[in-house]
Amino acid sequence: MSEQANGATRLKPPFMAFIRHGQTDWNAEGRMQGQQDIPINDIGRSQAQRNGEALRAYLEASGRDHSELEFFASPLSRTVETMRIVCRALERDEDAFGRDDRLREITFGAWEGFTIPELAAKTPELTAARKADKWGFVPPEGESYRMLMTRVEAWLVTLDRPSVVVSHGGVMRVLRGCLLGVPKPEIPALDTPQDKVLIWDGADLSFI
Repeated sequence: MSEQANGATRLKPPFMAFIRHGQTDWNAEGRMQGQQDIPINDIGRSQAQRNGEALRAYLEASGRDHSELEFFASPLSRTVETMRIVCRALERDEDAFGRDDRLREITFGAWEGFTIPELAAKTPELTAARKADKWGFVPPEGESYRMLMTRVEAWLVTLDRPSVVVSHGGVMRVLRGCLLGVPKPEIPALDTPQDKVLIWDGADLSFI
């Protein structure tokens, strides 16, 4: 990775395959999940299997060997199980990956476990403030997307080898923002599919 003074240059690794964890019951219910350790469900396992197979096909077609890649995941159980399924699809040791706390999901603090309608009924002024500024809003005892980006950038600058990463929706959003220079107010609205692999080829992003 370049160590030029331009910070944006230093944040661009040579290659990355990024996978969001498979669906959980809380995802299906629309609950603020954050850093609660909620496991993936059967749909989530199917999504992880699909993504592992898609990544395997992509690597084979592009002439990349998974043994030449670094593997990283958030330490939460939904990302660890997703990564293990992906590793099995690649026919590699399912525990051959690092776990990094900087890849944990954005925390919603005291809001975790609630849906937005439930929160709007309890604290309408706070949910209105969040709607007005999702980038800068800090939930009670939580963190903002601005804070999350600082955490993810601290990890991204250490990434100097082609990698496979399994993490979370919020991390996917700020990672895309870092790599493509998305205007910060737009980052919280970026889509975060659980049935696609996000590929960074060193210059651009695409889904497979």
